[in-house]
Amino acid sequence: MVKKYVIDTNVLLQAPYAMESFEDNSVIIPMVVLEELDHFKKAEGEIGANARRVIRYLEQLRQKGDLIKGVSLEKGGTLRVEKNFVNVTLPEDLSAELADNRILKVCLGLSADSEEQVILVTKDLLLRIKAQILGICSEDFTTDQVLEHENQYSGRCEVYVPEELFRGFKKKGVPADQVYMLDGQGESYVPELEENQFVILRADQSAKKTQLGRVEKGVIRKLEYRKSAPYGISPRNAGQYFLQEALMQPAEKAPLVIVKGMAGTSKTFYSLAVGLEKLLNHPTGEYRRILICRPNAQFDDDIGFLPGDEQEKISPLMRPVIDNLEQLIDSSEEERYSNEEELKGKLEEIFGRGIIQAEALNYIRGRSIVKTYLIIDEAQNTTPDQIKGIITRAGKDTKLILLGDPNQIDRPFLDERTNGLSYASEHMKGSPLCWQITMTTDECERSALAMEAVRRL
Repeated sequence: MVKKYVIDTNVLLQAPYAMESFEDNSVIIPMVVLEELDHFKKAEGEIGANARRVIRYLEQLRQKGDLIKGVSLEKGGTLRVEKNFVNVTLPEDLSAELADNRILKVCLGLSADSEEQVILVTKDLLLRIKAQILGICSEDFTTDQVLEHENQYSGRCEVYVPEELFRGFKKKGVPADQVYMLDGQGESYVPELEENQFVILRADQSAKKTQLGRVEKGVIRKLEYRKSAPYGISPRNAGQYFLQEALMQPAEKAPLVIVKGMAGTSKTFYSLAVGLEKLLNHPTGEYRRILICRPNAQFDDDIGFLPGDEQEKISPLMRPVIDNLEQLIDSSEEERYSNEEELKGKLEEIFGRGIIQAEALNYIRGRSIVKTYLIIDEAQNTTPDQIKGIITRAGKDTKLILLGDPNQIDRPFLDERTNGLSYASEHMKGSPLCWQITMTTDECERSALAMEAVRRL
């Protein structure tokens, strides 16, 4: 039976392609949604861009037929605008003037007027609750959803290796089909390893013997940069060895690096250290600059109203990056803050010389960024559509690094399954151009207090 999907505005603003995702069913856009799109079409940033994209798509459909009667969609089904049911009665405590409640009236009217199932699709949890109270079937837009966080691809695993193969690992590597894992019953099985997946190898006759490697064309090979110390920083745990390996690789071999992990696991710190190593300590000529972008949940709404030029507007968002730079530029913990003016001068010199640049995320739209070490910090606050736009901006010889914690999301209507970081991680899994690592909880290096909080809170 054909279903009727009533689409809320927030779905279209986050996923402007959503109207094409309902197969052979009927997609219904309430009139109030058009009014809200009209309100958002002049907004800055991603929200305004998505509103305009939806409006252009609707205009294309309008030219093909009558949107009130319904127009066929290329991928099946139909789309129509619903302007009726303004007289449907709501409970007295629900104001008929609110946009959400006007959408509920459309759903109630359609349900009473048809035997077909009516489903409200919205990112708004409270609207879904109100719909349930009124007996309306409702659901989230799930097309972009990936697995729960604990089941998402981590880019790493731990395997056992026969002793004789373990001894020859550094010289020849180990075939990926010769390692094994143990299931819940203690039975061994050969895991399916992805390209570029990082591996902790344990000798099966002596589990205390370990090596670190990476999958490359069916063979687990040793790490190339395990002895490196970018900008004087040395790895302290397996996760940081893997992180260093992915970051140190040239853009030609590893153009995309995705790093997930909780705060304090040195994601931003290590990314900056490698960038400074490549541009200052031992200039390789690989990159022209380090470019840092840091999305913010309120960024699109607030940046236009902040005083100053672009750099002054985004400086509050870059404070966490500055904190990391202060530690990198002066590695002596005893002397680092003894002369604040000197430390500030060192930072200003780096930014003044253009070695490190910071830009608003929405300013990279439509650009082709070449020969750049590009860091997107807090990438969990991007949408899948945004992250696709960011990755496609990476031009020749650019290395793109996505950093973030899917459990720390500040943007409305995003969660651990629908944010851009998790979306990119799952969809780029196995690509030879993408290297991934998820830092574990016990790899937090921020402080003893931070580690204690992880254990207890």
